[in-house]
Amino acid sequence: MDILLIGGLWLDGSTAWDAVVSALRELGHRPRPLTLPGQGDGNASATLEDQVAAVVAAVDASAGKPLLVVHSAACSLGWMAADARPEGIADLVMIGGFPYGDGHPYADLFEVRDGAMAFPGWEPFAGPDSADLDEELRERLAADAVPVPEKVARGTVRLNDPARHRVPVTVICPEFTAEQARTWVAAGDVPELAPAEQVEFVDIDSGHWPMFSRPTELAKLLGEVASRA
Repeated sequence: MDILLIGGLWLDGSTAWDAVVSALRELGHRPRPLTLPGQGDGNASATLEDQVAAVVAAVDASAGKPLLVVHSAACSLGWMAADARPEGIADLVMIGGFPYGDGHPYADLFEVRDGAMAFPGWEPFAGPDSADLDEELRERLAADAVPVPEKVARGTVRLNDPARHRVPVTVICPEFTAEQARTWVAAGDVPELAPAEQVEFVDIDSGHWPMFSRPTELAKLLGEVASRA
């Protein structure tokens, strides 16, 4: 199965997924890490709409329905792709995040300078998010971080087709637990997933970036989702 891999903020399509890609290939899948416009291709003027279009194009170019894997803030990006192609995605896997609803800012989370939102350092991610990252991994992530163009970070989530709620969703829970995630959805804190027809929650013992700290385990979970899909 084609497995499209999309990192969250500051991650490009190569180094973030290297170890996961190798493990998925060993499992017989066709992983395709995506470099999003403005996050690894040098396009500082890229917009959120450009990123959505890139994901939709990758879905359309896949052999059959792909498994779409999105991480962190990109959960909203994947949800917008599901909104655009509700019949074209076998399963949408969200790692360490949830989608925003229509009209919500995409990722206006940190200071924007000179047209981009740079990686803010590790202080905002102290605690469970980064507890499993050793110093070498922290230095690597920070060095490879790509500033997110302002028109991406401050873009607006747009959703139009309620058929997106028919797309099967798997939420992989790293720094929070599957039980916590179920509680949040049931309480209405994740309104986009409350009406979803099929949502599975899966634990992984990691922080917010399991593609770096638990790549083999993450690949195994993705392989299991692909087998079900």
